[in-house]
Amino acid sequence: MRPAAFSMLFLGLLLCGCASTAGRHTDPRDPFERFNRASFAVNDRLDRAIARPVARGYVRVVPRVARTGVSNFFSNLKQPVVFLSDLLQGKPRPAAHDLGRFLLNSTLGFGGLLDPATDAGLDRNDEDFGQTLGRWGVHAGPYLVIPVFGPRTLRDGFGDLVDQLADPVYYIEEDKVRWSLRGVKLLDQRARLLGTEQILNRAFDRYAFVRNAYLQRRAYLIRDGASDEGSSDDLETPDEPAD
Repeated sequence: MRPAAFSMLFLGLLLCGCASTAGRHTDPRDPFERFNRASFAVNDRLDRAIARPVARGYVRVVPRVARTGVSNFFSNLKQPVVFLSDLLQGKPRPAAHDLGRFLLNSTLGFGGLLDPATDAGLDRNDEDFGQTLGRWGVHAGPYLVIPVFGPRTLRDGFGDLVDQLADPVYYIEEDKVRWSLRGVKLLDQRARLLGTEQILNRAFDRYAFVRNAYLQRRAYLIRDGASDEGSSDDLETPDEPAD
């Protein structure tokens, strides 16, 4: 089963199974807080046991220049999602910007390993279909922490499905290649988050901190940096891998 399909199946089961718990919590964005906290604890244990040690080993063994190339490669693979989202949001100028970035990095950047587009003034934008739904006025829905997959809103969960269809990796028929690429992508993402751990560990309530950071960050992105809820960049994934 593809990750996006599993996520949506899980979301449906969760909404059916946990509907009776809604209304017991003070934060209306998080009606399933009891379940979410338990799921957050499971994910945290998995991270401490597996993801974090592997990410630290990756940073320790792989040279920074190689890690930067990996990050650039996966950032470039996301550009079709960004371009499509620009078009669906009715933003032709950013769409042209992001298409130019993709073409430049895919050619002169050797498939995205290098990032000449940034040097040419074509900076990276962050768009996805979850943001597009938000721009269209679709409500975020409940906040959910999915085992293994992490935090989502219901809206972002549906957005992930469309993002999968615009991801070139989705269309790789060879399972070993497709899953290997997904694994390296997750490793790259976790390695780039190593630098945020001190911020998270200083939080009084780590669960609430991650929830609020996620929701504020999504609101910030949907409004293109003009969120009336404020933004929380503390846990934003850095552009460069951590050392």
